[in-house]
Amino acid sequence: MSKTIKIIVAVIICLSVGYASGMATQSSIQTWYPTLTKPFFNPPNWIFAPVWTILYIMMGISAGLIWSKKNQSPDLVKNALLLFTIQLILNAIWSFLFFGLNNTLLALIEILLLGLLILETIKKFKPIDALAAKLMIPYLLWVGFATILNGSIWWLNR
Repeated sequence: MSKTIKIIVAVIICLSVGYASGMATQSSIQTWYPTLTKPFFNPPNWIFAPVWTILYIMMGISAGLIWSKKNQSPDLVKNALLLFTIQLILNAIWSFLFFGLNNTLLALIEILLLGLLILETIKKFKPIDALAAKLMIPYLLWVGFATILNGSIWWLNR
């Protein structure tokens, strides 16, 4: 499989996870979420879809770049992609915890773990492909912001 195909497949997987997460949260965004007290820095709802779409594309490109190096460093690539997969699963679980279960505390605990796994994924990606590691940094920053937002929402609504 060519590098381009691997990147396309990885982007499709990431966008699919994002789409599934979005579908799972739709009803709560219209019913439960508006009833919460939110901090002054809470972005408007319309910003989340385009930001996440861009991030999922960047994540997919990043994973595809790593995947394309499998023949050069099979063990490093395998471990790096395993971490990437785990953090992608945690990314989807957060949406279910926060919006599906309406559990802001459990979502906060989970997103803290997610942030650590993203950081560890970046560390594993860097020696394999520096660009792949850099493409994950905006995602780490956004999840850091989301962690602060999640924590603030939990605090304001406990």
